[in-house]
Amino acid sequence: MNPHPTATPDLAGRRMWQPAALPRMGGIATLLLVFLIAAVLISDDGIVAGDAALHSWALGHRPPTAQSIARAVTDTGTFLWPYLIAFLAGALTGATWRTRLIRGVAGLAILLTGQGIRLAVMVLIARPRPPRSDWGTHASGFSLPSGHTTTSAITAGLVCWALTRSVHRTCVRCLRILAVIWAVCVALTRIYLGVHWLSDIVAGWLLATAYLAFLVAALAPLERKTVPPARS
Repeated sequence: MNPHPTATPDLAGRRMWQPAALPRMGGIATLLLVFLIAAVLISDDGIVAGDAALHSWALGHRPPTAQSIARAVTDTGTFLWPYLIAFLAGALTGATWRTRLIRGVAGLAILLTGQGIRLAVMVLIARPRPPRSDWGTHASGFSLPSGHTTTSAITAGLVCWALTRSVHRTCVRCLRILAVIWAVCVALTRIYLGVHWLSDIVAGWLLATAYLAFLVAALAPLERKTVPPARS
């Protein structure tokens, strides 16, 4: 019997990243993303169900203090923070300083590659943002998928994946929850600040899910060789 139940590997987390299930998850996310994009493209005004209603609600419930808080949260989804977190998530999976550096750089590369895919989709779809007069913060480029949403979702996914290698289950669960809450909050501030439609946010989540699912499935053979043994 293990005398330290909180020092066992996070087996439940690892099961969530099982290679057999990931391609299916990625395929479903990709299919849903394609359907969403098609719905946007064929709609008369370029918006789909829920977009206008949530946008209008946000405009009517945006006092100065709430808007300032939303700006502070949304700023954590771009610039330095996601890339620093992605590097640390990758480094967390290394066993030596050398492997930590290599895996930290790999974490950055994964995030940057995801950004490249997101930019390609964004330019291809070229969906306009909501009216500029509604914006509560600076924004640039096209609207779908949301850059902040995709970036924070990929970053949170990297954190959750890296933490599956940890042996401290309680800490892992707390950090996972915090990572997911952060990503969701960043995404929702984009709607609240009037720079994205709801469907932009959903598209960002679907793109990040598909990308991470296919990526982790492809890297699984390498990971099986390097996953540390459980400590008793």
